[in-house]
Amino acid sequence: MTTNPSKPDALTTSAFLEAEDFDAIDAILDEMRSRYDETPQWEFCEGFMAAVICSRRTIPASEYLQALLGVEDAEDTEILASTPSDQSPDEEASSFADAAQKARFMELWLRRWEEVRSSLDEEVDTLEDERCYHPEVTDIRGAIAEMPEEESAAFKDEALPAFAQVWALGFMFAVEYWPEDWVAPRDKDAAKWLDGALQAIVAMTEDDEAEPEVSPMSEDGPPSVSIARLNAFGEAIWAVYDLRELWKTLGARVETVRVEATPGRNDICPCGSGKKYKKCCGK
Repeated sequence: MTTNPSKPDALTTSAFLEAEDFDAIDAILDEMRSRYDETPQWEFCEGFMAAVICSRRTIPASEYLQALLGVEDAEDTEILASTPSDQSPDEEASSFADAAQKARFMELWLRRWEEVRSSLDEEVDTLEDERCYHPEVTDIRGAIAEMPEEESAAFKDEALPAFAQVWALGFMFAVEYWPEDWVAPRDKDAAKWLDGALQAIVAMTEDDEAEPEVSPMSEDGPPSVSIARLNAFGEAIWAVYDLRELWKTLGARVETVRVEATPGRNDICPCGSGKKYKKCCGK
């Protein structure tokens, strides 16, 4: 994974996740995956989190954690058992193992949430700014390329995700899960802004089929990513900033309230009584 890059003054150092904290999150997700194999890896969660933070609507934790982890009620003080009483033993269900695991996950999740939110609300002009949002992603292809040949051979026929591909898939999963929150605004410029930003992230969900040229993690690492892919990743990060600003500027959606016209006093009452409105509900 990438290292923790930025520490804005708005937060204390202890609020930021260090490498061992991300290891702890991975361990929790791995344990949950042993009981529920649809539990995502952290990079997917990272992208999902960014999308939820950017969303036009404030999505409750109970709602977004159910969508992400399959946990029925993340706000309950009662921890869901791995096999709830109303569920047959052969059915899979996601859950935290116990109260301690849930508390630890939520602590780490909320610390990362605040870090991402704070970074996206900073005014930055370059991705080199230490306050900038840096997605926590893994260069799997690079990691395998560094393995001894006898170990890397085991992955020869596997379809390995491209750099930041899983992050982008997590982001777009959230967008597609709540489509009503990502409906294009009526303003043409704003709609174009939204579409352009989403397309930049969608581009990262595709494979990197170009020749590997650089290592995104270290100067002396084996080439695992194309220059075009690295540039596209930068564009995707700026796209996240654009989405955050767009929805903050427009604010929450206002539902249209349709008011039925009041019947004339001599019209038939709409309640179905057959009487004139003035003799029925219009009294």
